[in-house]
Amino acid sequence: MSETELIKLLQLYKNDQITDSEILKTISQLPFKDLGCAKLDTHRGIRCGVEEVIFCPGKTPEHLKAICKVAATRTELCIFTRVSDKQAQLILEEIPKAHYYHDGSIIAVNISEEPKFDGIVVVTGGTSDIPVAEEAAITAELMGNNVERIYDVGAAGIHRLFPHIETLQKANAIVVVAGMEGALVTVVGGLVSAPVIAVPTSVGYGANLSGLTTMLSMLNSCVPGVSVVNIDNGFGGGVSAHLINRKVHAKK
Repeated sequence: MSETELIKLLQLYKNDQITDSEILKTISQLPFKDLGCAKLDTHRGIRCGVEEVIFCPGKTPEHLKAICKVAATRTELCIFTRVSDKQAQLILEEIPKAHYYHDGSIIAVNISEEPKFDGIVVVTGGTSDIPVAEEAAITAELMGNNVERIYDVGAAGIHRLFPHIETLQKANAIVVVAGMEGALVTVVGGLVSAPVIAVPTSVGYGANLSGLTTMLSMLNSCVPGVSVVNIDNGFGGGVSAHLINRKVHAKK
């Protein structure tokens, strides 16, 4: 349940449009929903500003079906991440109204139609980084933001980034997704005043060590204002950008 939904619920109660037992039943379900195989955190939207998200790798079909049955009955945004094609088929059968974002391996239910906030840019070093970048961009969009994408502008051809500097400098939060040695984040960080969220990817040859080299390189960036999330964690980058952008717009 989101803050907006809770306020609406309290207003209904205040106006005698719902009974004591109805509001007690709803509020009693806020902390979490125990499904046996999982405990859905239904209070996270109020507490953290982001509803709980379902990480799909490792979940059995039975567990996903149980989660889908609850998700189908709720009104707040529900996001499934790292969805395989097989899992996507199962989820869409259980929740036909859900939307599948194949490029970001995300499925979403109850997508808001509210106006979105500008201010987030997602940048990639190469085209191989796009799946992780799309996870970040789609996550931020589903949470209420407009996202501008600047893809394939890595350090090997840094002149490709220059036409986009004005867009970067207007942003409230920038997510930089890169593999190899991750140099792009230092370049971008040195051009802007906004927080930069670095997402290292596992893209690279052997000495890249499945993204470990990229992550360590990003952590050692000489540019202040750069934060680093885990390897291939596009979702984490998207959420961080969303929370920053939300705070910026709340002050306007």
